[in-house]
Amino acid sequence: MPADDEPDAATWAARRREAAAGLAARAARLRAAETVRAREKVAGFAARARESGLTPTALTARSGERRGRYRTGLTGWYLTRDGALAVSEDGQYYVLSCPPSLVGRVRGVRLEPADPPLQVGAGARDGESIALDVLLAMRLAAGDDWTVAR
Repeated sequence: MPADDEPDAATWAARRREAAAGLAARAARLRAAETVRAREKVAGFAARARESGLTPTALTARSGERRGRYRTGLTGWYLTRDGALAVSEDGQYYVLSCPPSLVGRVRGVRLEPADPPLQVGAGARDGESIALDVLLAMRLAAGDDWTVAR
């Protein structure tokens, strides 16, 4: 029998669950706050791109194998030279990838906006990451001289 000052296993487990739930809720709040800040940066980039006369282009997506391009119906500005990330004219952030599809090759694909990260590429296999605001500033500074590998 446990001493009065020692919690039993059920009490200890309940406290651990509460603590874990609290940590998960805190992490979710932090992610939501970061997403709000990142969305503001992306929307600001789109506004500055329009103001500076940066020419928007038709955005295309690639499948996982990186073979072929898929029309998306979106226009905006590529953020990376490999064409994997972009900002649409309406200030939405897109990851330009889609599953391979013959129908998609013919008709095009529909992409949903993604939550932009404050640190682009964090945790990626190549180990390269860059702060979102730095990437956006670099892209804006490059102007229309920003070629995307096809």
